[in-house]
Amino acid sequence: MIRSPLYQYSIIITTFIKKIDKLVKNLLISVIILAVITIILWLVLFGKLFPYSPIHMGFEKNKLENIIIYSQKGSESQGITGTDTLIAGVEKFHNLEFKSKPELFIFRDSKSYIRHSPSKARFCTFPNSKIFITPWALSEALNDKISLEIYLKHELSHSLIFQHTGIIGALKYPDWLLEGLAVYSSNQMGTSSYPDKAKTYSLIASGNFMPPAVYKTRKEDDVRLDVPQRISFIYSEFACIVDYLVTKYGKDKFICYMKILLADQNNDKVFKEVYGIEFESYLADFRKLISQQN
Repeated sequence: MIRSPLYQYSIIITTFIKKIDKLVKNLLISVIILAVITIILWLVLFGKLFPYSPIHMGFEKNKLENIIIYSQKGSESQGITGTDTLIAGVEKFHNLEFKSKPELFIFRDSKSYIRHSPSKARFCTFPNSKIFITPWALSEALNDKISLEIYLKHELSHSLIFQHTGIIGALKYPDWLLEGLAVYSSNQMGTSSYPDKAKTYSLIASGNFMPPAVYKTRKEDDVRLDVPQRISFIYSEFACIVDYLVTKYGKDKFICYMKILLADQNNDKVFKEVYGIEFESYLADFRKLISQQN
C-alpha cells in the first residue's frame, strides 16, 4: 500500500512532536530537581538547616581546649570562652565524656539567628549536639537577667547526651528526662523564671502536673496548668522527678538508668529493669509524697 506524501509528513511531524514533548518533560523534571537541590543547599548553608551544615561561611572558628566556638562576624562573644571550664563538671556529673569538642555558635544579630535556626529559644542544642546561642541571651546575661553559666551547663547536658545517642537516638530519648536532667544537673531551679523545688512542689500539690508521657505530644496543649511560666514550671517539675529518683534510690542507679537509655530509648522498659517498678507507679508515689508534704 502506497502512502501519500502528506501522510508520511504527518508521521514525521507526530514523531518529532513526541520527541520534543519528552524532551520538554525531561527538561522540566531536571529544572525542578535542580531547584529543589538549590533550595536545600541554600537552607543548609544560610537557612533553617544551618545547624546540620558541615560548612560555616561567615563564622570565625575559635578552637579552645575543650570546646569550639563559631562566631559570626560582627557578633559579641563576651563570657562564652568561659564555657571551656564547664566541661569537666558536666562530664563528672553525668559520668560521661564528650566524644568530640562541643560546638557553640554565636550570631551577629537576632535577624541572622532567626534565619539560621529553626528554634527561637534563647539557647538550643540540636540532635547533632551543636549549641546555638541567641544574641538576646548574651544581652540578658550581660545585664544579669540570666546566668550564662547555668544555661550553658543546661545545654552542655543536652549536647553530651546527644553525642552518645546519635541523631536518631536523640530524637527518641525521653524528652522529660532530657530536660529534667539538664535543669537538675545545672542547678537551674530557683533561678531566672524557674521555680525552686519548694515552689514547684506547692504548684504540683495545687493540681498542676505535666505527665511526662504527654510532654511534646499532641496532647500536651490539653493539659491545663495554672502557673506563672508554663515551660519553666514543666522543666522544674521534671527536675524534681529526677531529684526524687536520686534521693530515693541513689545517684549511681540514676546514672545507670540514664546510660542504658542512651542505647535503648524505651523509657518504660528501662525504668522497670533498673528500678523494679513501673514508671507510672513511681510517678504516683512521687505525687503522693508531695500531697503529704503540702
